[in-house]
Amino acid sequence: MTTLPLRVTASPPLPPARGDLSGAVIAALRGAASPLPRAAAVSGADPYGADLQLALYLLYELHYRGFAGIDDAYEWDPALLRLRADAEDRFLTALRRDTTTGENAEQALGELLVEPVGDSGDSMSHHLAGKGTLWQVREYAALRSLYHLKEADPHLWVVPRLRGRAKAAMVAIEYDEFGAGRADRVHAELFAALMRDLGLDPAYGRYLDAAPAPALATVNLMSLFGLHRSLRGALVGHFAAVEVTSPPASRRLAAAMRGVGAGPAAVRFYDEHVEADAVHEQVVRHDVVGGLLADEPALAADVAFGIGATAHLEDRLAGEVLTAWRSGESALRSPLAGPGA
Repeated sequence: MTTLPLRVTASPPLPPARGDLSGAVIAALRGAASPLPRAAAVSGADPYGADLQLALYLLYELHYRGFAGIDDAYEWDPALLRLRADAEDRFLTALRRDTTTGENAEQALGELLVEPVGDSGDSMSHHLAGKGTLWQVREYAALRSLYHLKEADPHLWVVPRLRGRAKAAMVAIEYDEFGAGRADRVHAELFAALMRDLGLDPAYGRYLDAAPAPALATVNLMSLFGLHRSLRGALVGHFAAVEVTSPPASRRLAAAMRGVGAGPAAVRFYDEHVEADAVHEQVVRHDVVGGLLADEPALAADVAFGIGATAHLEDRLAGEVLTAWRSGESALRSPLAGPGA
């Protein structure tokens, strides 16, 4: 088998600001001496808006690969951590207010298994499979690169917080996600190959500035849940939502890739998820969620919240993207050049 070339691993550059909060974070990372916004300023920000979401994304990214030319010591800078806590509180409060899943984790998981009949689903994968064009498929890949080039990195933060059956099952699934010991099968590398097939730049963070606020929020959710032990149940719920909904969505996306002639690597990424995540779905429901709740039954409401918050943010993203596409417009802040543009 041909080994896939590894994607660019250098830290990405800082993007332009999208408002006062993100501007203050960027200035601080560049060494400015000006004070950071206080809690009162953060509390007035739109919790789903581009400014707060970019500020959070930048602060979270310090725990991943950081940014080119930025000192790694900023990862634990007390002033930046205080600002992050204020922004997280604003985001989390809105999520708890707007999530309607309830407190029954089993019921929330069951609802994920109900697929719309035929092509009636109002998701991006339904749209792309039924009527997607090459330029829309490329935009989708650029948007999702913020997540898929991170792969399941934030999910690993929950492993030290689990035990027994839940921990063993979580690690088994993650072993698959990270290529089962083979670098050329790491799912992030497979997604980078998908991007190359679509004529996109697979560099980590390349499309951050092009991504609208709802796309940033879906990635920030993983970091928010992953970095806080108190949200371990919500992280497991988020992980369950991703794994349970992946097989049918991946089947549609594989069809979309074939339909626009995206290339074998693009098709392979989603074909792989149809098969792998069908197995993962059972393991995550019965062993990760089941094991966690057997150990800590009081976390059932948190698991349900994680499922609901994931669905809420995915619905927001789909709504904005599909509104643009149905009007014949780009869903990105700056449209892509190249094939299908």
